[in-house]
Amino acid sequence: MISFVQVLDFIGTFAFAISGIRLASAKRFDWFGAYIVGLATAIGGGTLRDVMLNVTPVWMTDPIYLICTAFAMFFVIIFGKYLIHLNNTFFFFDSIGLALFTVVGFDKTIALGFPFWVAIIMGSVTGAAGGVIRDVFINEIPLIFRKEIYAMACVIGGLFYWICLQMGLEAYLSQIIGFVTVLVVRILAVKYQITLPILKGDPANGQKKE
Repeated sequence: MISFVQVLDFIGTFAFAISGIRLASAKRFDWFGAYIVGLATAIGGGTLRDVMLNVTPVWMTDPIYLICTAFAMFFVIIFGKYLIHLNNTFFFFDSIGLALFTVVGFDKTIALGFPFWVAIIMGSVTGAAGGVIRDVFINEIPLIFRKEIYAMACVIGGLFYWICLQMGLEAYLSQIIGFVTVLVVRILAVKYQITLPILKGDPANGQKKE
């Protein structure tokens, strides 16, 4: 029987794949290139997480992730014209994937017996690393390195998830609260342009002297 976390994982895979394919289409990638970008976005964070947790990456044991990405590809091909005209399409799917994968990464790490601070880090890796790989593939500065609150939303969501577990809430309620927290933090940060402080330095120090 499929668990609630698996459902979140599949939906997150679909959402993240669409975000990657959507950006690849804007860069005029061909179908195969767009699929690779979508796949890397969908499985990149989970693969990095599993390698660090010393377990086999999930997509190597279950083809559903490749299939989900294929469905995302067809979705973008069929509804591409509508998606292009919706300026918030990328933000919507990226935020959904970010929130869902944070919960999935946190839950898997806890299930393997790691402490909560490791789970928060792994949740953040699961949520944010795929987006980093996507942005590198399409030659953009990764969102995690910009002023926008991105990975920090994962950290906050992970903390709320853990607090809910400590309060004795049911696992699925804790997962929903963690998901909603990441999503709300991400949306509010973008809407009200809330950013982290910028580390200032002397740009001249990074330039070569003639």
